[in-house]
Amino acid sequence: MTPTAIAFLGLGNMGGPMAANLVRAGYRVMGFDPSEDACAAAREAGIGIAPAHEAVAQAAVVVTMLPSGRHLLSALTDMLPHLSPGSLLVDCSTIDVDSARAAHALATEGGHLGLDAPVSGGVGGARAATLTFMVGGSGAALERGRPVLEAMGQRIVHCGAGGAGQAAKICNNMLLGISMIGVAEAFVLAERLGLSHQALFDVASTSSGQCWSLTSYCPVPGPVPTSPANDGYRPGFAAALMLKDLRLAADAATATGSPTPLGAAAERLYAAFVAAGEGGTDFSGIVRHLRDDGVTE
Repeated sequence: MTPTAIAFLGLGNMGGPMAANLVRAGYRVMGFDPSEDACAAAREAGIGIAPAHEAVAQAAVVVTMLPSGRHLLSALTDMLPHLSPGSLLVDCSTIDVDSARAAHALATEGGHLGLDAPVSGGVGGARAATLTFMVGGSGAALERGRPVLEAMGQRIVHCGAGGAGQAAKICNNMLLGISMIGVAEAFVLAERLGLSHQALFDVASTSSGQCWSLTSYCPVPGPVPTSPANDGYRPGFAAALMLKDLRLAADAATATGSPTPLGAAAERLYAAFVAAGEGGTDFSGIVRHLRDDGVTE
């Protein structure tokens, strides 16, 4: 084991580019993913491929980017006997807060440090190493993990103790889903009133309606050239992932007795969008669902 050895479990659309940025930063990275295509792409980026238990045995730091809390806890249970003493476990998945806290407990029981560090910035941010990390865990764990996170992102926000990073991510993405629907509704209304996309953008982007969903990720072609709307709504951030995050927010709201009526409405709209076969479409494509009156309440 060397201080620069990192294991990266989960080399998909987000994990693959993130691991590649670690290689570019000078780390020796061994990875694992059940997808042969993901492994092939990782090899081209200079990432070694090995079975998960072999990858983690050689690493001082283990980064995970997995689909759910269930997958993370299963992976942790399997890898713990193979970890070197005092390893740092950094989970960048977006999962429920209870699973994140359980992962921290497993790490602590095994004599390791842990961080939950979900990300914001999408595939583009993963490729460009401009992600924002929302981090939960101890100050000592964060300081040890900071150089690794800095190699993959641009901003690191320490949100609190274990699970706080996931809490911040869930709240942020609920707000994002709500705001994207609001922006999309405004453009659909503007179209039917005979107002051009550019005219609405020029007004709202400099007035009280401005928000990230409008100014950085505009859901209609034209005003923001880098938005997925100008690339056939190729994700970015797929609608199925937005629905996953909205459901995590809904579960958290139920567990804490928190009123989230707009979050619940956003969940219903994205569920209908995904059910219509648009799960792989960028989440900003919800504008097409609204434009076609594909609204189910």
